[in-house]
Amino acid sequence: MSTVTDEQVWEALNEIKDQESGKSVVELNMIQGLQIKDGHVVFSIEVDPADAEAMEPLRKACEEIVFDLPGVLSATVVLTAERGGEAEAPVEAEQERHSGQQQPGGMEIPGVKSIIAVASGKGGVGKSTVAVNLALGLAAGGLKVGLMDADVYGPSLPRMMGIGGSPLSPDGKYMMPMSNYGIEAMSIGFLVPEETPMIWRGPMVMSALEQMMRDVKWGDLDVLVCDLPPGTGDAQLTMAQRVPLTGAVVVSTPQDVALADARKGIAMFDKVNVPTLGLIENMSYFVCPHCDERTDIFGHGGARDEAARQGIDFLGEIPIDPRLRETSDTGTPITAKEPDHSVSVAFKEIAAKVAEKIKTADAEAEAAAPRIVVS
Repeated sequence: MSTVTDEQVWEALNEIKDQESGKSVVELNMIQGLQIKDGHVVFSIEVDPADAEAMEPLRKACEEIVFDLPGVLSATVVLTAERGGEAEAPVEAEQERHSGQQQPGGMEIPGVKSIIAVASGKGGVGKSTVAVNLALGLAAGGLKVGLMDADVYGPSLPRMMGIGGSPLSPDGKYMMPMSNYGIEAMSIGFLVPEETPMIWRGPMVMSALEQMMRDVKWGDLDVLVCDLPPGTGDAQLTMAQRVPLTGAVVVSTPQDVALADARKGIAMFDKVNVPTLGLIENMSYFVCPHCDERTDIFGHGGARDEAARQGIDFLGEIPIDPRLRETSDTGTPITAKEPDHSVSVAFKEIAAKVAEKIKTADAEAEAAAPRIVVS
């Protein structure tokens, strides 16, 4: 099978004209961030914020002409709005940001019963490792689970889940998720080379996240676990405001500097009316494999105390263990590879608590839904 080149994509896009100016999208320098991997093409189109809705046909035309090129398996095209040289979030997102309320009419994902976010206020706390093993723990409890890597700038899901290659798109409109260990998975890392930096502005990231949810055939899932990037920026707000999240799980390490940022994450979810299902303390302690002596390298119990202060549940603690790091690096997550390991047991216990919270939240949502009674 032939592989599409940058030159072929640019040549095709040069055929798409802007109706107002009569010039091509290439001549107008509207195409940004072009990435090609194994027949999967990703790029953005920069438009004026006021014209974003009217430019949807142009976006679709670019997507279709690229998909029709020989060797293209999928084309993912997003709109990004510019104002005064700086990227601006969509108007509706900005309104939601200032109102502090989750807006109605969020994106529904067909077949997915519940969606939870795994978040952290800062990087370096092992959030992605927790997200992967939490998903596997939920699956071990009998649930059908999907895992979405929402960290566009630093996607780690392909490596941690041991998934190579690229997703298929049989109809050119929807991508099929990749799969391993019984988990359906999607990441921008499946679409671009691992060593390629994603130099994308905020709105481009937001649009890409929406497409990874909307344009992926997830199938029937009991829960979709979304591994959010660290912090409280555009990507987190997109997920919190555009997706009907059942709740969020916040990951922290025990020390005060990490807990201070975890508080910000909890506060963000509170502002957009997304319940925090609980707090997990990762890197909680270290037990020497030779002498069994326990050392609290980063302190211990800080997340438990913080959960009590915040009035949320403490879901559990995960120790520092060399096997957890080794299995994550080799794409053989410990909860799947060594299900009886003490770390795996800890993840499955946490997953059981999260599953129960999801069940309760779903029951409350169903009870709150209006009922039509015909007499």
